Amino acid sequence: MTGHTTPDRAALRGWLPGFLALAAIWGSSFLFIKVGIAELHPLHLTLYRVATGAATLLVVLLLLRDRLPREPWIWAHLVVVAAFGVAIPFTLFGYGEQRVESMLAGIWNATTPLFVLPLAVLVFRTERLTARAAVGLGLGFLGVLVVLGVWEGVGGAHFTGQLMCFGAAACYGVAIPYQKRFIAGSAHSGLSLSAAQLLVATAQLAVVGLLVAGSPPAPTGLSLPVVGSVLALGALGTGLAFVINLRNIRVAGASTAATVTYLVPIFAVLIGALVLGERLNWHQPVGALVVLLGVAVAQGLLGPRRTPVAADASVAADGSVAELPVAIDGSVAELPVATDASVAAPPADRSVAAPPAAGDTPVATTPVGVGASVTARPAGADAAAVPGPEAPVC
Repeated sequence: MTGHTTPDRAALRGWLPGFLALAAIWGSSFLFIKVGIAELHPLHLTLYRVATGAATLLVVLLLLRDRLPREPWIWAHLVVVAAFGVAIPFTLFGYGEQRVESMLAGIWNATTPLFVLPLAVLVFRTERLTARAAVGLGLGFLGVLVVLGVWEGVGGAHFTGQLMCFGAAACYGVAIPYQKRFIAGSAHSGLSLSAAQLLVATAQLAVVGLLVAGSPPAPTGLSLPVVGSVLALGALGTGLAFVINLRNIRVAGASTAATVTYLVPIFAVLIGALVLGERLNWHQPVGALVVLLGVAVAQGLLGPRRTPVAADASVAADGSVAELPVAIDGSVAELPVATDASVAAPPADRSVAAPPAAGDTPVATTPVGVGASVTARPAGADAAAVPGPEAPVC
């Protein structure tokens, strides 16, 4: 008996600290947004934050002797992914938090899977809609109506702010299946694609921000809390969180690492209440629980689990199936993981892997929540993939 329990406890001690740290980092992102918009236009906050995240990942890229993609087609697709996976949703959360509590924004971020699956099925044709998923989606959207409190009527700044946060989650729902459909076959590492995505988003925000909000203020003119929030959102929420997330996948496995999405709203609510003194109406946390219940049902975490088959997931040579978590910003967190939790290595010649067939999912992302998104490719015969919409989203 002891011989069986001791290794489990040792393994738990190995990944649980990083797991909780990641949930806290991503959950606190909404607090940092709230602090940042006190002095910065939402577009300027997003610009500073994304630029900081890009610089952080470029440093990591240099240290690991990795390189940015060189293929023009990848950069062309990254224009779409950067817009819908980073620039637009990050900005919408900023606008939304000018009107709603940070904890409520954290709750809305958890609705991302409700958009991923329908778009993957109807638009990008990368997934199939099952009865279980349909039931989960129905529960999820019922939870959305409860969070909105539609029986109280619609309208007003608070309702508009909620719709902006809801729109941010919808943007992630576009970016995730798009990444899977058009970038998943790339031979580049997730870190490389994430850094490239943030660079493209930085350029987009620099142009749009200048046209809409004017020149951003000099960092020297900002207060220390705002500067600290920008650094936390970029360097911590993107750079460090990305490294922690990949370690969690390697040590605990992709399925376990993906469940961090269920803790992020909890941390967002706790941090908003303890630091900012925010309060929620009774129906908002109740609706959030219904949303998470729907996500769990759609992803097969509740009820009978079906055995993955070739039509739904790619099976690795050893018979294992990797799952891909999605970051708090809604991007897919990646890395194929085998049964022994080892990470599949890229081919020595770094040749381009064939794009996944319909119904397969790449292993992809970064942080969202407000972090950067990362997309990874299948790594040869040992790589495994799973349906993206069935993976938890932070």
